[in-house]
Amino acid sequence: MPQYDYDLFVIGAGSGGVRAARVSAAHGAKVAIAEEYRVGGTCVIRGCVPKKLLVYGAHFAEDIQDAGRFGWKVEGCQFDWRTLRDNVLSEVDRLNRAYTGTLQNHGVEVILDRAVLTGPHDIKLTSGREVTARTILIASGATPHVPNCPGHEHGITSNEAFHLDALPKRILIAGAGYIANEFAGIFNEFGVKVTLINRTDTILRGYDQALRDRLLDISIRKGIDFRLNADFRGITKGEDGCLAVEMTNHDPITVDCVMFATGRVPNTGGLGLEAAGVEWDEKGAIKVDDDNRSTCESIYAVGDVTNRIQLTPVAIREGQAFADTVFGGKPTRVDYENIPSAVFSHPPIAAVGLTEAKARQKLGSVKVYQSDFRAMKNVLAGRNERALYKMICDSETHRVVGLHMIGPDAPEILQAAAVAVKAGLTKSDFDQTVALHPTMAEELVLMK
Repeated sequence: MPQYDYDLFVIGAGSGGVRAARVSAAHGAKVAIAEEYRVGGTCVIRGCVPKKLLVYGAHFAEDIQDAGRFGWKVEGCQFDWRTLRDNVLSEVDRLNRAYTGTLQNHGVEVILDRAVLTGPHDIKLTSGREVTARTILIASGATPHVPNCPGHEHGITSNEAFHLDALPKRILIAGAGYIANEFAGIFNEFGVKVTLINRTDTILRGYDQALRDRLLDISIRKGIDFRLNADFRGITKGEDGCLAVEMTNHDPITVDCVMFATGRVPNTGGLGLEAAGVEWDEKGAIKVDDDNRSTCESIYAVGDVTNRIQLTPVAIREGQAFADTVFGGKPTRVDYENIPSAVFSHPPIAAVGLTEAKARQKLGSVKVYQSDFRAMKNVLAGRNERALYKMICDSETHRVVGLHMIGPDAPEILQAAAVAVKAGLTKSDFDQTVALHPTMAEELVLMK
């Protein structure tokens, strides 16, 4: 048998790579992991974790407004962006150290360097060091997409949003997916004038129409300006530092910052895939089979770099499945059915299973139940903002095939409900469950 430096070499220390490396080492493999930026990956370092902390910070804007209706006198409150920014980045530093420590405690060699494939078992580091591995796992994630328009260099992405020296007075956000809507809500609550543009007339494509319409309505009421069916024509930076943005179908607009949230693309550029015989698709995603194996027998890939479902928990499951299959003697595959997801907008959205449109397309006949209500807190606060819960059922079996929610704490509520959908429970199972009163979650078992 050929001798290799490592049993497993992982490229990319994000959620999927870290899980795969740690579990493989626990199974007895000799493992190294290379990361060119920071251990933790997009989610921990410049994605969902720091963004959720910004969401928490943004919520205080409305909480402080509502406090007076609950008897609290709040005077002289001021928001300091740098305090929140620095505290969030400090937490990111802590998590970076924690992830690094966890890997090292499991015997994984952490290499802070860029790694490039030079063959099916061969890796070269930027330092010049060359190593070999029996098995290689690519978990390099994805990177923000930046439109190729004149002046695009004047814009930022979500990567830079966490490091702004000061909040802009006016920001234009390009895109209408979860990143765009989340940051639109965050900046709007911080007092920034937000304009969101999108090349189509649809926001949050893939979510149920009723939830999308509700979020759009609430966001407009909160002061966010939407410009739909708008394509970039160009960005020009003036002598005063302001950015003049031209777009199709709308008048030009002048802002202080342009943020691109137009999707993410697999981070495969310059990895040396061709040298190892690893194939990729038209979007740059590595082609893999159901066991995460690429077109090269010794090389696997998990997470966003495969462009299957770009969610952190999915990458973690894929990393676990890879480690258990290849090094644990426990062949495992990830089940991609009924994966819950959330948008931490203001208010947040959560969903699992089929939308109404997809359910009708797949099943033909469906039964839809809804609850459209105002949360108790909003009633007393005098805030005219309504939550919407929607349940989609198969008309023949009465099985719940989709749950969709927009309202306070929707993601927290949906997590447990997603178990019921995954288990194939019926509307009757929900109906027979006694309501937990008074809560928003009780609407799940009271829908008619």
